[in-house]
Parts: sequence; C-alpha cells; structure tokens
Amino acid sequence: MGIVAGLDSSPDFTRIVVCDADTGAVLRQGYAPHPVDTPEGGGRPSDVDPQAWLLSLGEAAGGGLLEGVQAIGVSAQPNALVPLDAQGGTVRPALVGGDKRAQVAAADLIDSLGGREAWAQGVGCVPQAAQPVTKLRWLAKSEPENARRTAVLLQAHDWLVWQLLGRPVRRTTDRGGASGTGYWSAGSGAYRPDLVELALGHQAMLPEVIGPSDAAGTTPEGLLISAGTGETMAAAFGLGIGLGDAVVSLGASGSVMAVHPEALADQSGMITSLADATGMHLPVVTTLNAVRALRGAAELLGLPDLESLSELAMKSTPGAHGLVLLPYLEGERTPSLPHTAGTLAGLRRESMKPEHLARAAFEGMLCGLADALDVLRGRGVDVRRIFLLGQAAELPAVQAAAPALFGAQVVVPQPADYAAIGAARQAAWALGVSQGTLDPRTPPAWQGAAAQVLEPGDELPVGQAVRQQYMSVREQTHPGAFRV
Repeated sequence: MGIVAGLDSSPDFTRIVVCDADTGAVLRQGYAPHPVDTPEGGGRPSDVDPQAWLLSLGEAAGGGLLEGVQAIGVSAQPNALVPLDAQGGTVRPALVGGDKRAQVAAADLIDSLGGREAWAQGVGCVPQAAQPVTKLRWLAKSEPENARRTAVLLQAHDWLVWQLLGRPVRRTTDRGGASGTGYWSAGSGAYRPDLVELALGHQAMLPEVIGPSDAAGTTPEGLLISAGTGETMAAAFGLGIGLGDAVVSLGASGSVMAVHPEALADQSGMITSLADATGMHLPVVTTLNAVRALRGAAELLGLPDLESLSELAMKSTPGAHGLVLLPYLEGERTPSLPHTAGTLAGLRRESMKPEHLARAAFEGMLCGLADALDVLRGRGVDVRRIFLLGQAAELPAVQAAAPALFGAQVVVPQPADYAAIGAARQAAWALGVSQGTLDPRTPPAWQGAAAQVLEPGDELPVGQAVRQQYMSVREQTHPGAFRV
C-alpha cells in the first residue's frame, strides 16, 4: 500500500514515525520539543499557544521526513481544550494538562447535575480537573469575557487535524478523543450539548465524530488525513491490544485500562468509560499512587534511585516478612479515600529491615494496581494478558512480583513511540479503506510490539497469599472503602 506517517503531539514534544503501511515497520523517525517556556518553579504550563504544536510538528517533519507519505494520523495529549471564536481564531491559549485551577469547578459541576451518579450515567465519567468540560466551567467563572467569545470547542488532535487540512469549514474528531471531554457519551455515542451549556453558560459548535477508519479529509497536495485520536487510545492501538488485554501504566500515579465490547457506567466514579480507536471501549481505572510510592521509599531508605530500591527489594522474600504498605501517599482514588495517608503495617522486630520495606513498597504499589484491575474484572471485563508500561516496568522487583500479584501473563513491551505508531496504523487503515483494500471494520494486521513475556507459573499461589495479606490490612484500616 505504500508508506504512512503517525505523529504524536505529547505535552512536551512532537514525535513522528514513518511506517510501511502493510507491516507497520518503522522506516524513519522525527522529533522536536515544543517551544514552550517552563513556568517559574518548574512543572508544565497550564496554558499553551497551540501554534507551539505546529512549530514543533514542522521541525520534527524537517529534512524530507514525510517524502512519499500517502496518509497521516494524528495523536495528541488528552484533555487539551482549544477554545475558538466564530472566525476560528483562538480565544485564549489552550488549557492543557491536569489543571489544578479547575478543581473547584469540578466539584461545582458534579453538584450542578445532581451528583456523581448523574454524570456516570450521562457520559460515563465523573468530572475531574483535567477534563475539558471542567475547564469550560473554570473559563466561565474566571474569564467570563473569553467564555462569551468561545464559539467552537476543539481538543489538541482535532485542532491539529483541522490545521493540516487547511482549516476547512468541517471540523472532526473521533470517538476516543470525544469520550474524554465529559460532554460526549461512549455509551450512547452522542454529544450532550446540555452539559456544554451547563459548564460554559451557552452552546458551542462541536466537531463531528467520525468513525475509526474514516478519513477527516485530504490536503490540497493529496495527502489523506485520518480521524486522529487521543494519546491513550493511539498507544493502545499501537500496542495492538484487543479483547482479553489490559494495560497497566506505571507513572507517578497509575492507570489500568482494558478493551471491552461495551461502555461501563460506574456511579462510584472509579471507572472512566472511554472509547478506543477501533470502535470498542476502553474503561480506565486510576490510582493516585504508583511510582511515587517507590520514590518515597527510596528517599526514606537513603537510596539514590529506583534501581537501587529494586536491588534491595530482591534481597527480601514475597510478603516482605509480613510488612504491608498501603501506598496512599497522596490520598487515593481507587479506593476513594481522598484525604487519607499511607499505612505501614506488620512491624515486628524481624521485619524491620531495609530490604523488607523496599519489598513492601513494590508489593504495595502492585497490589494497589491489582485492586484497580479487580474493579474492571468485577464488572465483567476479561483480563488474560497485561501489558506493563513505564520505566518502572523494567525493574527486576516489578517483573518478579507482577505476574503472581496480577494473576495473569504480563507483557513488558520494548520502549517505542506507541502513540505515534498507533496514529500511523490508523492512517494505514483509512488509506486502505479509501483504496478499497481494507475492511472499514478490521484494522491492518501490523506486527505486534517486541516484548518480554512473564508468566505467573508456580509463583501464583504465593502471589495470591501476598495479595490476601494486603487486602486484609486494607480492610482493617479502611473498612468497606473498597467494594467491587
């Protein structure tokens, strides 16, 4: 079929991969950071001029990178809201990231619709500070003049696709991106304009939601642009996950998502019901504490890095001599304990050794993520294989404990630009459908991610005993907080 490109515009940079449309083999790559100033005190900015995304895209594509490319897919950071005026100009810089300014607005919105259950039933998720719907409420309250001028709402990948196509009258998005807005329901497949009005104070134009294999359009030069999608959905598509698969991401916080044939409404708010890039669904459960629990343990033990913590933990044994860490260092979302703190239980003279605390930190993190997996399993989600992502996935202490604690085969993919690869795969799908060589319901069968495969094997009973030890401490400390 030729060659296609996928670009991933993350919060910090643009990556582009050029792939063989038939096999998915990566032929060329490009990279450029976003020209964005770091705020005083560090961290990421909450407001970004979208032109920065275009500038880094142009730089990443330099040197003839896209020569011969027939189609492009776009993946971009989730939750980046681009408010436009009636003429298509940006009303203000894009609101990006987990914007703490919007925390009050989230609580405000939850109450305005009648509580968490009303939101869960309506759009499959309960408003959080990062979501576009919450940012709209913040805009209405904090910048009323900008809110009044806002006539069109786009997310980052919608805006980039629109720019690549030369800013046509038609603006599009996909199910995956739309499902994270807080005003589109993955269950019904429809927008809730009333929620836009509830948040912003008036109606606004929303992009047309097109199908996974549809093209958003063709550039004047004849380059086909696919629907595009959010970074999470693109990474799942690039990894090639399907029914029976879950992805556990180890960042400072953790997340567990799985492919499921239907949307899951969850009144507790533990499940965010997203759509994927193939026509299926991606229920997601988040924990607030993952690698941050490891970093905290390393600092407590005076260790320089996580590799040292892992090495120390491997000197202990499963169960850490009865030492259990509930890693709720920032409060916790799963279970819902926003104001709690972490707990270290099982202290006895023989367990008070550095290696046991190190082991308890790894087991506590993984058991917390196993709790998140149980939320999905408890709703009928089939989980037979778990993809483990993040730098911490490479640590020996994680790989030794994860399969038995999760009770499933664990796959650790080699590091790669999976979101960009997923965007390229989407481009190949749209190109194949336009040429009549691919079925609009069946994506191209690209080679899977190169990966290390870990089986629970004989360690499964040991892992389940460790898990039981953790659950007992959790239930004694926070009775009834966790219900699947």
